[in-house]
Amino acid sequence: MADDSRSKTRSTFGSYAAIGDSFTEGVGDLGPGGIYVGWADRLAVLLAEPDPGSFRYANLAVRGRLLDQIVAEQIPRAKELAPDLVTFCAGGNDIIRPGSDPDDVAERFERALADLTSAVGTVMVPTGFDTRGVPVLRHLRGKIATFTAHVRSIADRYDCPVLDLWSLKSVQDRRAWDGDRLHLSPEGHTRVALRAAQVLGLTVPADPDQPGPPLPPRGALEVRRDDVQWAREYLVPWIGRRLRGESSGDHTVAKRPDLLPLVRR
Repeated sequence: MADDSRSKTRSTFGSYAAIGDSFTEGVGDLGPGGIYVGWADRLAVLLAEPDPGSFRYANLAVRGRLLDQIVAEQIPRAKELAPDLVTFCAGGNDIIRPGSDPDDVAERFERALADLTSAVGTVMVPTGFDTRGVPVLRHLRGKIATFTAHVRSIADRYDCPVLDLWSLKSVQDRRAWDGDRLHLSPEGHTRVALRAAQVLGLTVPADPDQPGPPLPPRGALEVRRDDVQWAREYLVPWIGRRLRGESSGDHTVAKRPDLLPLVRR
């Protein structure tokens, strides 16, 4: 089993670079100025205590990126920056594409991880989510589970700590997901950041798996109305982009491409 035993300490990491797609960019967690925040930014804040002026952080993630794009665009930059910690989350967009093979994606993921671990400090690898209760994504649960099993095995081979999102029950609550049903809400991103900090050995201010208050029951009519609104607002545009060969990340660049202090001195 890959090491997610929370064996690291805060002082281990003086710099952190996050690489990945929309999940790591923080889509669904909109902050001031229209810039996404997300779990990686929130993790950086936790890692930076008590001296944000010395801790340096870069976020290279760009929404919509496939695994091979992340390998080509972000891994070379991460190696150049050579931070103490990297989080490497990739392959999710490949898995949700029709006809994709999780075994093939995992082979390419392992090659990328081998390259990355040879050049930087600690690499933490997130797993997939258990999507059994998530609309749309629940239909892909088998593929996600297969890829997740591969990721855990690969991480074990390269001695990488694992951010186990499959077992994080709090993100199976619909309040943890944005209205598009594909990205986390601010609540979901916060839960992931807290869990990631725990894996790295930090004492966190709240339990990431603490259940929220009970949700009020919803009738069939309300569920159906929400489904229709979601299809109109999110599904149809997503299909349109696929048909046109477009990505939500076209013309988007990394929000934080350099290792910079979180707070200026």
